[in-house]
Amino acid sequence: MVAANADTPLAFSLSPGQAGDAPEGRKLLRAWDENGESHSADSYFMVMDRAYEGDETRGLVGSLGHVPVVPPKSNRVEPWEYDRELYKRRNEIERLFRRLKGFRRLATRYDKLDVMFFAFLVVAFIFEIVK
Repeated sequence: MVAANADTPLAFSLSPGQAGDAPEGRKLLRAWDENGESHSADSYFMVMDRAYEGDETRGLVGSLGHVPVVPPKSNRVEPWEYDRELYKRRNEIERLFRRLKGFRRLATRYDKLDVMFFAFLVVAFIFEIVK
């Protein structure tokens, strides 16, 4: 999911449970870029979880004109500096995920078909936006 803050999801996609976060995140960012949604005259900070700290993901974010804010893993040979205060805002997105899990149907994945799960996810986003 790409979200502007705790209340504003911008893009999301479904992926298999066994799929890795970073490859799926890159697919979502590329799709977001192809739709022209990531293009802007302004550069934005993209706060990401450590799962997205790979060179390929950070490079993609940079090529989209945004600034990646992600801490390096502890085993990185050449760690980089990042804005620690800005990174603390990542919890806003985690709060959005937590609120979505409050919808029991989403948390337990009752729906067998992806299209039904996707549809209820959209309904949950609508409830979150208008609350």
